[in-house]
Amino acid sequence: PELQGEPEDISKEKARLASRQVNGPVLVEDTCLCFNALKGLPGPYIKWFLEKIGHEGLNNLLHAYEDKSAYALCIFSLCLGPDSEPLSFVGKTEGKIVPPRGPLNFGWDPIFQPDGYMET
Repeated sequence: PELQGEPEDISKEKARLASRQVNGPVLVEDTCLCFNALKGLPGPYIKWFLEKIGHEGLNNLLHAYEDKSAYALCIFSLCLGPDSEPLSFVGKTEGKIVPPRGPLNFGWDPIFQPDGYMET
């Protein structure tokens, strides 16, 4: 089952579950795309949003908003063993949502333009 909740909580729980499964240390990674106008959505659910509505649909979610700002989160969670509390490391890249461009075959990359760059 896919976990639900806040991005860091999801990552930590995935690490806990994986560590129990292998009875040892694990490192898991989660990536999210968060729209500021939508208070962080789609966030950890970006995979399903993209599958259901595609790049154009993601752009359309912001059609009624002036604020096209967004951020990408990359979260690594390390769990050293089944009884350990996971540690999380979070990277955040600010940017904005743009019409799809560039290669369209790598997730949501075609619609996210990091601040300071002209490319997605």
